[in-house]
Amino acid sequence: MSLLPAVEFETSDNPDAAVIWLHGLGADGNDFAPIVPELRLPEDLAVRFIFPHAPSIPVTINGGLVMPAWYDIVEMEIDRQVDVPQLMMSAASVTAFVEREIERGVDSRRIIVAGFSQGGAVAYQVALSYPQPLGGLLVMSSYFATEQVIELSPANSAIAIEVHHGLQDPVVPENLGKSGVAGLQDKGYNPTYKSYPMEHGVCVEQIEDISAWLRERLC
Repeated sequence: MSLLPAVEFETSDNPDAAVIWLHGLGADGNDFAPIVPELRLPEDLAVRFIFPHAPSIPVTINGGLVMPAWYDIVEMEIDRQVDVPQLMMSAASVTAFVEREIERGVDSRRIIVAGFSQGGAVAYQVALSYPQPLGGLLVMSSYFATEQVIELSPANSAIAIEVHHGLQDPVVPENLGKSGVAGLQDKGYNPTYKSYPMEHGVCVEQIEDISAWLRERLC
């Protein structure tokens, strides 16, 4: 499988860890790349950040407008009808980045999968089904779209999971973030949930928490 185009940023030479970070609907890999310097990670922590670009496809809820999207969304309700086969295809495309990092010499246990909104739904699928142990799963302002159909990997039964959500999110209501956490708990995971006084985005306090979480996972 050929890799999707992506933005890459290395915090230091010879990275021995990787963060694969997925954007939301209508954005691209450039959306979160500026956050890397704001994380203020230690100088001796060599991380390769990878921000893949989703393919451009027609999105039904936006009148069929073609835009970057990991999968089509058919209904306005967020725990809505999504194109699960398309989501699975995107998950396979993102898994190819995980495989490439392993080929580059990065231990799978030092690979983090992160995603915002639509990207978070794909991140759930990628990390929880991957056959080798990963370093962590970070989900922001998202929902567990494949909760009922995912085939869980025993290798990641104890994966570190951090879920963030905005208290005033008008796009993906907070109850869907909490529902995803409850689904994880029902499946035996032990996720951490944090909420922030924001809408559908990221805030300074959250960036500080992400930095602390990455340090805990990778230092």
